[in-house]
Amino acid sequence: MLRLSKRLEMIAEQVPAGSRLADIGSDHALLPSYLAERGTIVRAVAGEVNPGPFEAAGKQVRSSGLDHIIDVRRGDGLEVIAPGEVDVITIAGMGGALIASILEAGQAKLDGVSRLVLQPNVGESLVRAWLLEHGWTLIGERIVEEDDKIYEILTAVAPEPGDTAYTRVYEPLLFSEETTADRDVLLKMGPYLTREASPVWVKKWRSELEKLEKICAALSQSDLEASKQKEREFRREMNRIEEVLACTQKARPSFN
Repeated sequence: MLRLSKRLEMIAEQVPAGSRLADIGSDHALLPSYLAERGTIVRAVAGEVNPGPFEAAGKQVRSSGLDHIIDVRRGDGLEVIAPGEVDVITIAGMGGALIASILEAGQAKLDGVSRLVLQPNVGESLVRAWLLEHGWTLIGERIVEEDDKIYEILTAVAPEPGDTAYTRVYEPLLFSEETTADRDVLLKMGPYLTREASPVWVKKWRSELEKLEKICAALSQSDLEASKQKEREFRREMNRIEEVLACTQKARPSFN
């Protein structure tokens, strides 16, 4: 039986039993193979655009005797599937901008898809913004540290006519009269993750503050007005992050 990294295992846990899965950017097809071995999925498409990983995915599926369940296809993004062919899509290990562009370009292929499980390496706010703009309801977020890297896993369900749950997720969090986490902050820091405020999440944002401080220190050496303006913007961003971190350590707000 296959074993997965903690990151991929967390993604696998978000795939419901009986799913027809498309794993986009499947690399060695470890995720669909793991789920097929355990009987979680009934069918899968492992999509990979690059020739090396595509060949590795095919080898993995054949050697595991899973080619009657998993179809390895070479193609860009969602072009490897037909509308209505799958009901769950996983996309992991890419930048948030790329994940959002894959979803945008493949909207016609999302017909019949009920769940997206997305794991951006960076740019998580871009993925949340795409989901919000297109009416997908973010139902959960998980965060994990592995090999000195921190990953976020976002799970969303398909929009329902007339349902506004997708906007309620981003209702501002009122910590005090002075501090509120508004939609922009929640898109960046994660509405569920902010409420949970786990040690890993706090560690991530402390690290982000350190990076921003270094950028500001470099910008402060410039006499250009554009650099000064950029530094002011970064300082404002840092202040918002620091306020939210301070408040989450005092109280952890929950959904009503």
